[in-house]
Amino acid sequence: MQVERKLTINASPERVWSYVTEPARLRTFLAGFTRWEVASERESGLGARYNIRLELGSAEIGGLVEVVEFDAPRDMAWNNISGLDQRGRWRLREREPGVTEVTFRLSYQAPGGILATVADRVAAPIVGRRLSASLHNLRRELEKESGVTPSNRESGGLRHALGQSVSAAGQAVEAARVLGRAGLIAPMRPDRAARAGRELWRFGPTPAAGYGAAAARTPDDTAIIDELGRLSFAAVHRRTNALAHSLADAGVREGDGVAIMCRDHRGFVEATVAASKLGAHALYMNTAFAGPQLTEVVKREQAAAIVYDQEFSEILTGAGRRRKRFVAWSDDPSQAADPTLEQLIEAGDERDVVPPAEPGRTVILTSGTTGTPKGASRSSPGVGAAVAILSRIPLRVRERTLIAAPLFHSWGFAHFTLGLLLSTTLILRRRFDPEATLAAIDRHRAQHCPMVPVMLKRILDLPEEVRRRHDTSSLRTVAVSGSALSADLAHRFMDEFGDVVYNLYGSTEVAWASIATPHELRAAPGTAGSPPIGTILKILDDNGGEVPSGRTGRIFVANSAQFEGYTGGGSKEMVDGMMSTGDVGHLDDAGRLFVEGRDDDMIVSGGENVFPQEVEELLEAHDDVVEAAVIGVEDEEWGQRLKAFVVTRDSASVDDLKAYVKESLARYKVPRDIEPIGELPRNQTGKVLKRELREREGETQE
Repeated sequence: MQVERKLTINASPERVWSYVTEPARLRTFLAGFTRWEVASERESGLGARYNIRLELGSAEIGGLVEVVEFDAPRDMAWNNISGLDQRGRWRLREREPGVTEVTFRLSYQAPGGILATVADRVAAPIVGRRLSASLHNLRRELEKESGVTPSNRESGGLRHALGQSVSAAGQAVEAARVLGRAGLIAPMRPDRAARAGRELWRFGPTPAAGYGAAAARTPDDTAIIDELGRLSFAAVHRRTNALAHSLADAGVREGDGVAIMCRDHRGFVEATVAASKLGAHALYMNTAFAGPQLTEVVKREQAAAIVYDQEFSEILTGAGRRRKRFVAWSDDPSQAADPTLEQLIEAGDERDVVPPAEPGRTVILTSGTTGTPKGASRSSPGVGAAVAILSRIPLRVRERTLIAAPLFHSWGFAHFTLGLLLSTTLILRRRFDPEATLAAIDRHRAQHCPMVPVMLKRILDLPEEVRRRHDTSSLRTVAVSGSALSADLAHRFMDEFGDVVYNLYGSTEVAWASIATPHELRAAPGTAGSPPIGTILKILDDNGGEVPSGRTGRIFVANSAQFEGYTGGGSKEMVDGMMSTGDVGHLDDAGRLFVEGRDDDMIVSGGENVFPQEVEELLEAHDDVVEAAVIGVEDEEWGQRLKAFVVTRDSASVDDLKAYVKESLARYKVPRDIEPIGELPRNQTGKVLKRELREREGETQE
């Protein structure tokens, strides 16, 4: 198992090097390491030996290690001499003068048996939190040395959060139960188990290993169903081998960025897996980008190549300049301006690819609802991430999932990565169409269909006779995320299709925070649910103190899949190892989360704090309102006042809507202005673009 964390620090590599290579200084910032003692005449440098111990639950792991690489001020690496089989590395890279990207990596192998393997995998998130805390503490020490007041309250590192964690042994037992329920701990033919284990050993928890292992276990089972037909796991493995070899022949190297601008089809999956086999970084582009935005993002992310659907060729004029370009989907391949993936696959070598020295990373872009999308970088998620989601959403091995959410979005991509572990048959359609989605569920007997909330709304907007035309009884889960799910929408969808809705609250940066089951959505309307296994969720005040249940505060989360920072620099606010979601909310007495809105969306009207989401959900519960969005506008008397934009079914009276809100909410929460609008501006994942509504309001005022 390899665990790695990165952090950008405002200090030169030489200053950071003096901390990470001197044992006396190491002990001032390492979190969870109970020993780092000199065990040789040499205190530092090549050949130096140390006794290292890392606290993991009630146990201490480690042993005697020796420094085998010492390249000042860039790299220090060590291997074990005795004790736990382990390797470690400090890696420093100057990103700009006085700014260093610091990587802390530990690789270790637990001996023996499936339960030991599960324990090893479940321990990885805890080790990851130790490494993250150490890096944050290191940054604090360097800031203190420079006389800089730390911007984030990190003095405790992860001690507070880890103090609430279940022991590693307890987590292993619970993880084994969850994985067993999902069908992941089951007998397998020894030869196939060996081949699958070989793929996992060669590539680690990556897309490359996912399809390689599935091809070893169930080679002839269907991996992908899209508009071109079906592909087996063995076919995907062979095709991505060929594609990886051809991309390498075209000049794509380990560590290169590969921008993927594709809709949901086999080309997205095959480009992702091939990049993973090469150790290239996959950068997922929003298919709604305009030309200038795409050019800006691709330049910032330093992509060496672009894989794109032919329909986007015109907007690639700037972004594609001086970059390798490959076409993933074309309605007429003979008209493709660049080599197609199919041509590369036909010409490529299907033999296994030599694993890269370093696994590639994935970069998911933030939604960009308040400005230019940022790149959120993370390594491939481990089993701990799957355990968290599977503990609340009952997915199982070898089931069929129609991914309606865009694959480039963190929610669609999460189900792609879960599918790697579960050997899921992925059913993909390039564009979302509400009736076609129901038809595909019926035709393929899909058991799962992850969506974003606006998709539920569009399905319910279909005429009843159209909805009833398709048999959706195979559905077991419709997991939603990406934007707020109102209680009214959740209940209407479950009344129609059964209690299948699971609501995951999270963000691109924190991954998940809580998951609401159908029972919770019924019992506590509007809840975002409870934190899953291995997740810490707290509501904090402005001073970082925990607030009591029922009181509103800022939402902070710690889990095993938090992002490692924005690719352009910076991160989210951290408090005691927990990351801010940027939202405010409260917990009820049962520990269920209620999200009240974005921290920066709060409207202060006449000294009263109002979060728009509460007003929006109430308006959308009105029989004549399809959807609503509320913003704050300037007001000379009150500072700000509320304005609502509503899409109505019939000619609903503005005065009636105001009276309706006034019946349920305090007077200061009633919008002074309600403007009917034909359609709310949304991005590809259904989030309302309130900045466009504010711009529209500004133009009206002028």
